[in-house]
Amino acid sequence: MTLSIREFARDNLKGDRQIWWIVLFLSILSVLVVYSATGTIAYQKMGGNTEAYLFKHGALVVLGLGCMFLAHRINYIHYARLSKFGLYLSVPLLVWAYFKGTNLNDASRWITIPIINQTFQPSDLAKLALISNLAAMLAKRQRVPYEPQVLVNMIGWIGCICALIVISNTSTALLLGMTCFLLMYIGRVPRNYLAGMVLFCMVVGGFALVLGQRFETVISRINHFRDSESIPDQVRESYIALANGGITGQGPGNSHQRNFLPHPYSDFIFAIIVEEYGLVGGVIVLLAYLWLLMRGMRAIQSSTRPFGGLLSAGLTFSIVIQAMINMAVAVGLVPVTGLPLPLVSMGGTSLLFTGAAIGIVLSVSRDEADESKL
Repeated sequence: MTLSIREFARDNLKGDRQIWWIVLFLSILSVLVVYSATGTIAYQKMGGNTEAYLFKHGALVVLGLGCMFLAHRINYIHYARLSKFGLYLSVPLLVWAYFKGTNLNDASRWITIPIINQTFQPSDLAKLALISNLAAMLAKRQRVPYEPQVLVNMIGWIGCICALIVISNTSTALLLGMTCFLLMYIGRVPRNYLAGMVLFCMVVGGFALVLGQRFETVISRINHFRDSESIPDQVRESYIALANGGITGQGPGNSHQRNFLPHPYSDFIFAIIVEEYGLVGGVIVLLAYLWLLMRGMRAIQSSTRPFGGLLSAGLTFSIVIQAMINMAVAVGLVPVTGLPLPLVSMGGTSLLFTGAAIGIVLSVSRDEADESKL
């Protein structure tokens, strides 16, 4: 049995093996921590059936790994064409989510899928499509000078997608904007156009934010963060969880703050990790994401095609920056955002899109490894 598993892994799990191990570690941790963090909500909504969220989340983790497996088996060159379709599809979906979508936590950013009754955020699709398409557009201009019309087209798409997202999801729009800026910087876009992108996104995004649903929430969170004498309740509970954890933690399943901390299974799951596994566990998780960043960025040096390096870098940036922001919120370094911890937080289709993104990174590393053998 052990031999057959090894043979399956050797024959079917291609690409960077270290990324596979990182994902496996974070997936196992996710199941353990989510099971612990959902104990209270299970008693409130599931009549004490604590396994309900365990099985649901476990199934989504498996589906996410399945998406990663399928995505890494496809040659990454095909994602250049698929990204265009995803980009055009995401625009009407984002508009539909804002006007007709499911409203949760005072934000209309979800669309409910009929029959399965599962919600998903079109911003997840838009983020994946925009980064992939931007990488493709930048890759075509690495050996020829940039034309102003091409750069304006890039900036226009970035501003349009970020504006459509910011009306209901400010933190995701900022994350996507930062990722696109870094990707354009790596793609050697002239500095004056980088500045133009920032200015355009600030104007268009600011206008959309004022007209959208989250303007008052954003201002309130920034004011709370700036006021050292007024600590939001969820941040205070997060501080208590961090203090309870100490060096080695309370032990798996022994969190106390899961009973008081809002969204301990998603937005503040890092606080539960530190409470149960201590500072040691928190540092290990942090290092896992930094190691993922290093392995994803490695494609820039080893890739023989510009598209592969830019695609891997952009998707890795998006995942790791989101993880850093989530952990920074838990320790009080930045205002509360609502971004989940990738691969760890309980979520719906976000786990599937994250799995697909890592699968694309693995596809890049797989094809580059195959070419190096030629």
